[in-house]
Amino acid sequence: MKRGIFITMEGPEGAGKTTITQMLGKALQEEGYQVLLTREPGGVPISEQIREVILNKKNTAMDPRTEALLYAAARRQHLVEVVKPELDRGGIVLCDRFIDSSLAYQGHARGLDIEEVYSINKFAIGDMMPDVTFFFNIDPEEGLKRIQSNGEREVNRLDLEALDFHEKVCEGYQIIIDRWRERFIIVDAGRSIEEVLEETKAGLIGILKESGR
Repeated sequence: MKRGIFITMEGPEGAGKTTITQMLGKALQEEGYQVLLTREPGGVPISEQIREVILNKKNTAMDPRTEALLYAAARRQHLVEVVKPELDRGGIVLCDRFIDSSLAYQGHARGLDIEEVYSINKFAIGDMMPDVTFFFNIDPEEGLKRIQSNGEREVNRLDLEALDFHEKVCEGYQIIIDRWRERFIIVDAGRSIEEVLEETKAGLIGILKESGR
């Protein structure tokens, strides 16, 4: 059986990544694609419990290394319970965040060093890197404005960080994109949700057709 395809969605806070991921997954399923929609941190009970600890607004004393290790632990459990089995079945996995988030947020923005955080995550995921990553690019200040104006969005501990932290996140993503440029597709997330969805869907369907799906 042909191995499945692992697609991840990345971006700074307020880029609309989660909304697009959910809409895209539904659209592909309606067109007959076998798509598993999931997220990080979370996706399975153990990882969801870790998510609650990581994103709890009360946990402001959390050490950056603790944060990085918790993300890696949640990632490992999610990978072995959900992602790998679905890929082994030949399915399409559409995941809201993966290793690149840890490299950008903890590795660069927290100042832990991207290579150190990459090493932690290599232990967690082995060779299971994404096949394709969509990066939703938006100015960090604009992203935070979106969060503040959206009363329905979950506000987590990372949303409460100062603007300079989110600017460093974007810097980190650029470093990561430069390193793994061949798997990244950059999407301008500053446009309407309809425009972003249309571009992302067209790009992803093109990739799926090229892979024989």
